[in-house]
Amino acid sequence: MRRLNRKKTLNLMKELDAFPKVPESYVETSASGGTVSLIAFTTIAILTIMEFTVYRDTWMKYEYEVDKDFTSKLRINIDITVAMRCQYVGADVLDLAETMVASADGLTYEPVVFDLSPQQKEWQRMLQLIQSRLQEEHSLQDVIFKSAFKSASTALPPREDNSLQSPDACRIHGHLYVNKVAGNFHITVGKAIPHPRGHAHLAALVSHESYNFSHRIDHLSFGELIPGIINPLDGTEKIASDHNQMFQYFITVVPTKLHTYKISAETHQFSVTERERVINHAAGSHGVSGIFMKYDISSLMVTVTEEHMPFWQFLVRLCGIIGGIFSTTGILHGLGRFVAEVIFCRFRLSSYRSTSVPVPDGHTSNHLPLITDNSMH
Repeated sequence: MRRLNRKKTLNLMKELDAFPKVPESYVETSASGGTVSLIAFTTIAILTIMEFTVYRDTWMKYEYEVDKDFTSKLRINIDITVAMRCQYVGADVLDLAETMVASADGLTYEPVVFDLSPQQKEWQRMLQLIQSRLQEEHSLQDVIFKSAFKSASTALPPREDNSLQSPDACRIHGHLYVNKVAGNFHITVGKAIPHPRGHAHLAALVSHESYNFSHRIDHLSFGELIPGIINPLDGTEKIASDHNQMFQYFITVVPTKLHTYKISAETHQFSVTERERVINHAAGSHGVSGIFMKYDISSLMVTVTEEHMPFWQFLVRLCGIIGGIFSTTGILHGLGRFVAEVIFCRFRLSSYRSTSVPVPDGHTSNHLPLITDNSMH
């Protein structure tokens, strides 16, 4: 009884087989089928390797939301070299309300030589080349995000030659914390003097002939300092054509949360628009000579997350590739054989019809001979 039930179950499973097996004696192989199979296997191997490469790669996902953090402080990282002596320049930050001056105690004034050494010039040239490529191909920013902390530092390398030239410039570097509102970081003539109604700079003792706001921005960033991240103004160099010249940078800062497989940090991206002009009150060009960086904080926050293809999705795509190639090549092979057989049959039929028959008078008849009863006998 058990054997009978087992046999019925086995027969039932055989009836449910969706993959019936054809006996090998009924299978006919051909040279064309072998060629198509070789092409199919080669294509499957190539696409499988390419799909595995895509599976190993990652991409950056951007999400946008409203920034609800208004109470925290904003960190500004600064490394700027101005072609004036340190006793002649001063740097500070004034917020939008112009009632609170952020103290610049976190900045260091270091006397340096403005001209770069050969190694430093090579560094600046490479950084400017990367900046030009980033402006043309924005997708390179994703590569920089993924390679943060793994790439070499983007800071200016130290001077390797012992220059005997006396310092003629001032390197202002460090960081400071400001309120998370629009503000103006500026470097101008004279040290800042705070007073209840705002602030001023003590510039009366500096002659106009000594004004030279040629400058080089080695680094400027907002938020947490992340090695390997290249910011839009890194490597910028401006040479003043006049003593009374104003350089303006209008910056829009976007809070950014960066989550990759290597790091998780809160930083800020920014875009910048540049403008420069010569101060000439007689010609109607008013203002103060110096370097002014006016920044504004965006109300949107960007979350950048590095994502990876799930393994199950990789398997589904791989099965689709293999099954699709097998089905497509089978259809194309069958269609090709059908077309070839039709053309070959028509060719044979036309050659059979064009067979000539000789007649006694020496002429040729293209008609088939008539079969009669006498000829049968």
